[in-house]
Amino acid sequence: MTRATVIARRELGSYFYSPIAYVALVIFLLLCGGMFWKDFRPGEPAVMRTIFDNMVNILVVVIPLLCMGLLAQEWATGTIETMMTAPIGESDIVVGKFLGSLGFLIILLVPTLLYVLMLRIYGHPEAGPIVSGYIGIILVGAMFISVALFCSSLTRSQIVAAVAAMGILALITIVPWLLGGLAGLPGFWRSVVDQAVFRRYSEFSRGELDTGNIAFFVVSTAVFLFFTVKVLESRRWK
Repeated sequence: MTRATVIARRELGSYFYSPIAYVALVIFLLLCGGMFWKDFRPGEPAVMRTIFDNMVNILVVVIPLLCMGLLAQEWATGTIETMMTAPIGESDIVVGKFLGSLGFLIILLVPTLLYVLMLRIYGHPEAGPIVSGYIGIILVGAMFISVALFCSSLTRSQIVAAVAAMGILALITIVPWLLGGLAGLPGFWRSVVDQAVFRRYSEFSRGELDTGNIAFFVVSTAVFLFFTVKVLESRRWK
């Protein structure tokens, strides 16, 4: 785990030298700011429900952009070979890069605490839904990062990795949400919608901390990290 921590620090630091990270940061904060004003209007409940719900859709685009080079760039530049020959395991590489990206996601979320402060100054916000909303978005973000990291492990092209990750995340998040608005949806597809990412996350934004939903995101994250480790292991012997 010490080796993974070193890689995580290096990965987190590299974001501050990447122009893509700053572009993603600006896009994320601008879109979140626009969503916040819907929650900040007089008469609206002070729970940040709108911004939390839309933050998931924003991350479908932002996280693949942030994570597309995690392993794809290492493959393209050949630096992955140096890492593979060092006394470090594939799991250390994967966990380290995952934690570094998760750390940057948390940094992305820190400026949004200003919205909580504004609600506290001008209103009486409910702490429960806000706290659970942040917990939910971190869990969703962790799962999204694991998916993007997996896609980045499969190719040398950062563009291909980003597009693939966006496609998978849209398929499990946005598409079921759109299908949920259709009337007369067959029973099988209705059950798929009910188990999709957005439906499970929406309970966090309502202030509900369900252990089943927490387990869903934790297990999903672990599964994609496991797949990524297996991809690296298979490439080591090629």
